Amino acid sequence: MPSDDGTAAEVHARISTHILDTVTGDPARDVYVRLERRDSDGWRTVDEGRTDDDGRLRYRVPMHDWQAGGYRLFFYVEPYLGGDCFFPEITVAFHVHDPDRHYHVPLLLSRYGYTTYRGS
Repeated sequence: MPSDDGTAAEVHARISTHILDTVTGDPARDVYVRLERRDSDGWRTVDEGRTDDDGRLRYRVPMHDWQAGGYRLFFYVEPYLGGDCFFPEITVAFHVHDPDRHYHVPLLLSRYGYTTYRGS
């Protein structure tokens, strides 16, 4: 089945995130999230986007750019939570050990705290 950009789905890495507002129990919509990879020069942006109406974001990383190594997700949550939130930005770093597997990194979010885990 083709992806949103018209290419076959298997040519893209399987990496996604989901943000749930644990105060309201609702998905966090329209939150900017950037996926970065660590290389010899530091961190570089691999893909970026905004969460959909269900608080989800599936990245479209070509398989030739997806490899084992260090990655991080940068969540810019201040516009969603408001200017008086305690954590305006959240960075979650993780390792990809098997690029053929699906990686799902959800974020459970409130004004004064957050948690994450490796989802499925």
